[in-house]
Amino acid sequence: MVSKLVISVSVYAVLLYALSLLPASGPTPSLQEEWALIVGTQEGLYGIGGTGSPSPLWTRGAVQALKQGKDYWALLSDQGIAVSQDLRTWEDRNQGLPVNVVKVYDQGQKSFIRQVQAIKDLEIHPENTDIMVCAVKDGVFLSRDRGLSWENMGAPPYRTQGIKAVAVANLPDLTVFLSHSLYGVYYRNADSPGSPWIELTQGLEHLETTDNPDEVSDIAVALPRLEEEAEARPRIFVSQTFRRRIYELDWEEKRFRLIWGAGALEEADGLGTVDALDPGRETLRFVQDGGIGEFPYPQPHASKDPQGLPIRLRDDLVRLIQGISLPSGLKPSCVFLRGHAPDAEPVALSELWLLNAGYQPSETPAANKEGLYLPVNRAMSPQTLTPYLDLIRRQGLNMVVVDMKDDYGRLRFTPNNPAVTAKGRVFRPLDIGPFLQSMKAHKVYTVARLVVFKDPELAGKEGGKFALWDSRTKRPWRGYYQVRQKKQPQGPEEEAENPLITVLPAEDPDYEIVRTYYDERWVDPYAEEVWEYHAAIAQELYERGFDEIQFDYLRFPTDGVNLGDAQYRWRDPGMDMDSALMSFLRHIRSRVDAPLSIAIYGTNGWYRTGARTGQAVELLASYVDVICPMYYPSHFDQSFLAHSPARLRPYRIYWQGTERAQRISRGKALIRPYIQAFYLNVSYDRNYYNKNYIRLEVEGARAGGKGGFTYWNNLGRYDDIPLPPEVIPEPEG
Repeated sequence: MVSKLVISVSVYAVLLYALSLLPASGPTPSLQEEWALIVGTQEGLYGIGGTGSPSPLWTRGAVQALKQGKDYWALLSDQGIAVSQDLRTWEDRNQGLPVNVVKVYDQGQKSFIRQVQAIKDLEIHPENTDIMVCAVKDGVFLSRDRGLSWENMGAPPYRTQGIKAVAVANLPDLTVFLSHSLYGVYYRNADSPGSPWIELTQGLEHLETTDNPDEVSDIAVALPRLEEEAEARPRIFVSQTFRRRIYELDWEEKRFRLIWGAGALEEADGLGTVDALDPGRETLRFVQDGGIGEFPYPQPHASKDPQGLPIRLRDDLVRLIQGISLPSGLKPSCVFLRGHAPDAEPVALSELWLLNAGYQPSETPAANKEGLYLPVNRAMSPQTLTPYLDLIRRQGLNMVVVDMKDDYGRLRFTPNNPAVTAKGRVFRPLDIGPFLQSMKAHKVYTVARLVVFKDPELAGKEGGKFALWDSRTKRPWRGYYQVRQKKQPQGPEEEAENPLITVLPAEDPDYEIVRTYYDERWVDPYAEEVWEYHAAIAQELYERGFDEIQFDYLRFPTDGVNLGDAQYRWRDPGMDMDSALMSFLRHIRSRVDAPLSIAIYGTNGWYRTGARTGQAVELLASYVDVICPMYYPSHFDQSFLAHSPARLRPYRIYWQGTERAQRISRGKALIRPYIQAFYLNVSYDRNYYNKNYIRLEVEGARAGGKGGFTYWNNLGRYDDIPLPPEVIPEPEG
């Protein structure tokens, strides 16, 4: 059943005004069927005519953008790319694009869903609209026949995924552009077989203290105006995701020139996103936090004060978009306006989530939760729990996170479900009934932490049936590192005392190889019985009174020189890291009614990449309610954001990190970072770790959003947390 879409009277008036400015253009159905406004939503595409009555045009999924060719339309959605000549009959154009294989597990039976990988961007050549270009996380594809076939253009030789935007133009050779979350902009000659991708980053603002330009959110091609010389090249413009910046490319010098920048990136100024560039004949439109902007094209190569470019805020367009009433709280994701005036042009805008300045879903029960990790051993008795309740009261906290399945795979409660008991081992269980009763009496929100794929208990069950396998030893895989060193006098009995260390002979008889194993054992992330085990745990804990379920170690192993020996025996053909995590979370969502959160690496919350772990925020945000990046300053490179004044580094990391993750997730999930409340013997901590260090982390997380935060100290030692009213003297310098 298609939901009805309604436009308010006031917005209808704005629509009539907008139509007076817009000409008829592009594919034209019969007059009575022509849609003046086309709206993309999470549930499909709708057309709205002169009466304001909506009609469904495509209802198979979530729409990201609508592009216009010479005599056709191209739709970008979570189902890939579709093309239509009349906005009613659509044909998929995904042949040749990479797919994700999602495994479905239901009542002991598995089946598979093949769906095109998430397409990050789609653009049509502005002069030859038969040519299209699109990108997935780690590759670019070119079509010369409106998407009937796709040519794999590959990607630059970097080692991580993270493509954000693409474009195509004649300069005069057919040239394809891409932007990458970490490495900037690249271009390639599409008509020269085997030509390399060439870096193009000069002039782009860098992320402080790094060698990398900050992410480019969009690339737009503007054709020369009619009065300009016929041989003039198209103009290339780019915007940045985390900075209010728009640049023009000087193609001759291969350098970007800043043409608009709304304030420097400083703590008091905040981050800002510019995206969805819409090049018109005379002006360039764009979407930014809370609004839509437009400015006339500056003269090519003219010296221009970036602060002085005359920006017009299109409040009329914002009112029109925000006035569209959608069912179930849905909002427009993109719009395309077309009209009848002879001298106007269409308007095409996407990334409309940016119009909601407070785009974190703060109305959910999981919002605004500030709490701490409570070691389960401290929750066993009133004597050990009371100090934490006092701490929660003094600090004004309202949440605890407690292990119900710990880092060693042990169940820290007594399950009622025999299927859970069969796969797990109960160890010193918490009596969760009285515990939850006490938490609710103190109005404390409770989160059950489940460590997922790092699980020595389950890895050892049934002869290693579920274990990540070692292709060399034909035994459960364990990561290790090793060093070559001078032989040490040591007896066999001493070697046997530490099962994590193995001494191997070296080629030189005076040396030996000392192999040290990580204290980790992993289960196979592709194993559907592992998914069902965790779904059963999660649902039982929610039914017994926990407010939220949090998954940690929802990732692939990252440590070990022998990572290449890891064998995933449960992986079905066509599956990859994304497929595994998508399949797991899809299964959890089908079985568990609880609010869900996940803990992720800080780096994966900072950049648009799931490198090494599979933890891609863009992907995961569609499945969970809360994402909890671990932005521990001690775990980043020690010079990262340590520019003067270096004491503000914890604030910068948590403020920028929280803001960046919000933007990468498009506001679909709350961002609730873990706060480092522990000392690590690294250079920055040695110089700066104190109560003010932790205060700055908290202030950064609060400045970045409404998701809250969680103090983390593995031992439950929170003596370093400053009381809210306490004044901490600032260090000098």
